[in-house]
Amino acid sequence: MIVVFVFGLFAAYYLAYTGKVYPNISIAGVKTGGFSINEALTALSSQINLPTDIQLTGAGQTFNVDTKDIELSYDYGGSAQRAFNLTRSGNFIYDLSERFLILFRPKNISLTVNLDMNKLDSAISVISGQISEESIEPSITLNDGVISVDKGTPGTSIDTNTLKITIWENLSLGKTESIEIPINIIDNTLTQNEADELKKRAEKFIGKSLQMKFEYTTYTLSDKNLIKLLDFKTGFSNQRLDSVFLDYSSKVNREPQNPKFIFNNNRVTEFQPALDGVRIDKEGFKNQIVNSLNKIEDNSEKTISFDIPVLRSPPEITTDKINNLGIKDLIGRGTSIYFHSIPSRVYNVVLAASRINGTLVKPGDTFSFNDTLGDVSQFTGYKQAYIISEGKTILGDGGGVCQVSTTLFRSVLNAGLPVIERQAHAYRVGYYEQDSPAGLDATVYGPSPDFKFKNDTPAYVLIQATANPKNYSLVFELYGTSDGRVAVVSKPVVTNVTAPAEDSYQDDPTIPTGSVKQIEYKAWGAKVTFNYTVTRNGEEIFKKTFISNYRPWQAVYLRGTGPAI
Repeated sequence: MIVVFVFGLFAAYYLAYTGKVYPNISIAGVKTGGFSINEALTALSSQINLPTDIQLTGAGQTFNVDTKDIELSYDYGGSAQRAFNLTRSGNFIYDLSERFLILFRPKNISLTVNLDMNKLDSAISVISGQISEESIEPSITLNDGVISVDKGTPGTSIDTNTLKITIWENLSLGKTESIEIPINIIDNTLTQNEADELKKRAEKFIGKSLQMKFEYTTYTLSDKNLIKLLDFKTGFSNQRLDSVFLDYSSKVNREPQNPKFIFNNNRVTEFQPALDGVRIDKEGFKNQIVNSLNKIEDNSEKTISFDIPVLRSPPEITTDKINNLGIKDLIGRGTSIYFHSIPSRVYNVVLAASRINGTLVKPGDTFSFNDTLGDVSQFTGYKQAYIISEGKTILGDGGGVCQVSTTLFRSVLNAGLPVIERQAHAYRVGYYEQDSPAGLDATVYGPSPDFKFKNDTPAYVLIQATANPKNYSLVFELYGTSDGRVAVVSKPVVTNVTAPAEDSYQDDPTIPTGSVKQIEYKAWGAKVTFNYTVTRNGEEIFKKTFISNYRPWQAVYLRGTGPAI
């Protein structure tokens, strides 16, 4: 009888609310229990009006967001349907228990709200711009050897996500009261103690540098760059380390390169060596920087260097697969720069380098620079630039060719090839010491002096020259077969330094009176010596000492005595 009574009770409950919202269910505070869907819709539309605006207050200001601007609307029908669907999930046991519990636990569900979130974001963004205060992050600078630390300034910003959630909840529950804008304090400022500690750390980097090497290029971070990597609280900034990584990735990373080799008339007219694809190893790179920074900070070394760690991917084809001359390895490289060269000299450097480029030297043969270059005159395309001839600096055809022979000399030394003939210039020339110590130059002037080297390797040697007139650089690369030799060039030793004679002034009737023209520039005399040692498998192949005797060079001025113009 009890079972029949309970069953009958629930059956009556079920029948009483067939087609109606179950009792104790409200929508945004509007009671809808016992209503049909249409009756609930009518009740909602009559009791809940769409607000005309949303009032927001914060930082002592009040803002009104027009609901038309965010396309706000209430779905009364959808809300009524949701209320009706409560306890009607289709799961008999679950629905039965929910219908029982709802008698004792009333439910108030939200309205179905529709609005354009992008337009709400725009409205909040405008308000944020009016009440937010931008914080100033701490900063550190180095000027004229003095460290300055700015402790920063705190700021404020709207908690946009929390504000949007609150707006949505108020609208869905039919609330119309003003909403307090949640504001976050942004404070990354330093205390005075932290600023003082940061300054002490930064002072340890003054005058120091970090060198990062990849292949034949060295990148340098100066003290001004290094102090920017310091974290304002402790250690080093991971965000700034990531920025350094991205910067140098753009310089180092490359795709694999397949080789090219076009051979015509005993000359290579087009050559491109195979190159591995390269990507900087991010974690390894950042760890190397941090380790180096710790060394710089903890000791007195002025410069710390490391090789940039990279991940390699091989090309599809290797260089040795496209030729049968044994040209597969980069065996030597030499560089020079020649800033402040006059245009005609720059032109001659590029021209001479192009005529040496692509030369092949057979195994056992001796290369002659003068023979390979041929006649140097205006008839073969050269322009006049300054040369040293018969103890004077004069304008002559092909001025700048010695830049090419000097750079080739350096590549031969790097490759460990025997130098048969080399002569230094009469005096120290500034062009050859812009990126190199004294004594690593080689003068040429047909038919003599000449620069010669021997190919004593088992394969051909290919000479490749790259002249860049935009940045005044010249690079020589020698390709062949590496036989394991290692070349060591000692640091040049400068002795017998001799001052130049007093400046000389010479009268010249071809120059107007009152004018002065310098035709010679002073240079100090010196004797420069370095040793060139080549070994293979720990055994010395040959050793040579290069001696350069540079004369002191007098500055000469022409003083005009001719008619004034």
